[in-house]
Amino acid sequence: MLTAADLPQVIPVFPLPGALLLPRARLPLHIFEPRYLQMLDDCLKTSSRLIGMVQPRGEGDALNAIGCAGRVTGFSETEDGRYMITLAGVSRFRLREEATGFSPYRRFCADWAGFEGDLGRAECDDGLDRNSFMTLLNRFFEEEGLRTDWDSLRDADDEMLINSLAMLCPFEPEDKQALLESPTLPTRRETLITLMEFALMGGTGKEMN
Repeated sequence: MLTAADLPQVIPVFPLPGALLLPRARLPLHIFEPRYLQMLDDCLKTSSRLIGMVQPRGEGDALNAIGCAGRVTGFSETEDGRYMITLAGVSRFRLREEATGFSPYRRFCADWAGFEGDLGRAECDDGLDRNSFMTLLNRFFEEEGLRTDWDSLRDADDEMLINSLAMLCPFEPEDKQALLESPTLPTRRETLITLMEFALMGGTGKEMN
């Protein structure tokens, strides 16, 4: 497990809209663009093997200020030179200035302050009402035409349940960013519930029946 002392000052950044990585969660990625193949190659030569996942903001090259760094924990190469990799979420960070020097991909100075809890143990959510939460989730999945292993969800611990749903549910990029920036697991759960309820209302402000 990485410690605060292991976190580098500069990390490569992979901007990918709608892709959410959270601490202690896992994100599979398909790498095929030449610049990101180079990024992966360079990343694997470092001791931390960290890649920063950040969502683009608006048009152009603008990025959201907060992302999450993941450690490359698994990868396989296809016959045509592409990679399937798995990132294990380590810690969120704030983007500072962009690093100088030539690179085909973007690198940024990372500020890890304020996210020390990301390196600790899994969070619990004492306010989670599982029965009502699973009822809402079932309605949301039916509305969206989604399938899941319900037994696994029911047996998952608080953090695994909430974070997995935050990463997998088909929300807009700005909603994914709000889930990422939630300071605690209970606030992420509250945000997740709000987003599901909003979707069930058809994305309008009308009251639910």
